[in-house]
Amino acid sequence: MRILLKQDVTSTHITSLHDSSFNSLNSLQLMKIKRKAIRLGVWFRALPRIDRVLVDLTIKVAKNIRSPNLAKSLFEVVSKLEEVLQSSILKSFRLIGRPLAEKLSEIAQSLGNHSAKKWASDSSFALFLAIIHTNR
Repeated sequence: MRILLKQDVTSTHITSLHDSSFNSLNSLQLMKIKRKAIRLGVWFRALPRIDRVLVDLTIKVAKNIRSPNLAKSLFEVVSKLEEVLQSSILKSFRLIGRPLAEKLSEIAQSLGNHSAKKWASDSSFALFLAIIHTNR
């Protein structure tokens, strides 16, 4: 009786995790995350082969994830990727976007555009430049 109770609690916990976190997780979202990771060069570097295969097979086979075990495994993989992608984007912002924004601001000011002085401190513009440069 005690073993059944323990199993019920575990399956209920996984099911509630599945219901709250994975209702919107599907193959289309996995494809978007994979594409972004490949584009930024972190797909092969951040994930072991087994995790990449799990995502690839899920994209090919399942439109919606219904299995709590599969959802839990995919959540772990997606979490790894999100951590690496965030740090990659912030690194690009700091090393590429900000210097490009400053340089473009200087060039535009030298050509007579006085409002371009704001460009150097505009974080949205710097992020835009970093993303455009990274996607080349």
